[in-house]
Amino acid sequence: MSENSTAIPRASCVLVSGGSRGLGLALVQDALDAGAKVATFARTITPELEKLADDRPDDVHIGSVDITDEKAVRTFIKEAAAHLGPIDALVNNAAIGQDSLHVHTSPERIAAIVATNLTAPLLVVRAFLRHAMAKSGRGRIVMVTSVCAQRGYSGLVTYSATKGGLDSAMRTLAREMHGRFLVNSVAPGFFASEMSSVLGTEQLSTITRRTPTGRLVEPENIAPVVRSLLFDDTNINGQVLTIDGGGSI
Repeated sequence: MSENSTAIPRASCVLVSGGSRGLGLALVQDALDAGAKVATFARTITPELEKLADDRPDDVHIGSVDITDEKAVRTFIKEAAAHLGPIDALVNNAAIGQDSLHVHTSPERIAAIVATNLTAPLLVVRAFLRHAMAKSGRGRIVMVTSVCAQRGYSGLVTYSATKGGLDSAMRTLAREMHGRFLVNSVAPGFFASEMSSVLGTEQLSTITRRTPTGRLVEPENIAPVVRSLLFDDTNINGQVLTIDGGGSI
């Protein structure tokens, strides 16, 4: 039996981008609860994340890093691995939102969303793979994308394009890695995050009414799915798992 025909080991050390608050912080805490070590970076370190690092210095490595700074990201991965050991899983979570119709979105804002939500995550994947392939040779990647990649929502043209781009890259990576890395996307629906708040109360109320479960998604709904992709022997590869209460059906 070849190595590639056996199950990918559960994650032992997870890199989470954008882990300082909201969903990212919930994913950091959940990975720790599952027994993994966690390295996470964000532009701003919140008191909550700082406390986690203080409480569990042997298990958590944090850094103030802008995901669009490729050199800083590579340095962070190197320092985190020196602190925690080889990193064998990645949750690509960091992103910025959009709150304007396409015709009113400046070229500079479009470029910034693409740089943060698409170019930078692809470079994080590249840096992670170069590290993980040299160390463990196998691992897991989860892209946090969005239901916006599958359905149209006014005011989110560029944001949706970047999330759709990540889903496409995910499928190609899953093929390109030949089973050495399980690569999947988790696509949340709208939840009460800083990003969804830009839609406004009326639009969020409309989305809630059209959702069969009658409620928006919470980070607590998403964390167990990401946890399963990181730690369980699911054999799921190259898939988008949508978590939106059925709003997109």
